[in-house]
Amino acid sequence: MQAFQDLYPADLSHCYGCGKNNPHGHQLKSFWDDDETIALFTPKPFHTAIPGFVYGGLIASLIDCHGTGSASAAAGRAFADGTQEAPRFVTAALNIDYLAPTPMGVELELRGVIREVKPNKVVLDISLIAAGVTCAKGHMVAVKMPTSMMGCPL
Repeated sequence: MQAFQDLYPADLSHCYGCGKNNPHGHQLKSFWDDDETIALFTPKPFHTAIPGFVYGGLIASLIDCHGTGSASAAAGRAFADGTQEAPRFVTAALNIDYLAPTPMGVELELRGVIREVKPNKVVLDISLIAAGVTCAKGHMVAVKMPTSMMGCPL
């Protein structure tokens, strides 16, 4: 099964969080799990905020990239006719609530729930779970990538 991010066009696959063409990034991979989306990520020691806990910026970037990948997949599922690549989405709004400290040393699970799908906009909620505890929740509005962002030189 291919990850949502693996379906992005090569020239739009450089994102630090999820771009398959960014060897220094997180390489986040998102998939369908019935009607929800899922991604797994294990923080590295340099993702530390204070000893034993994950840096909040990492949590935000994981929620962000899982959200845009999930938006792409949801729009592709709802509006694709099978003749085009998955649409690329970017973040229009992202609100994150940090609910509990996120421990280091465990695999993090990201779960996305699609709330609304339109051709150019997807609204979704993402939970970040560590060892069975929901540590953060994000609410995202993702929009289809504007043409002004496409074809930019690297």
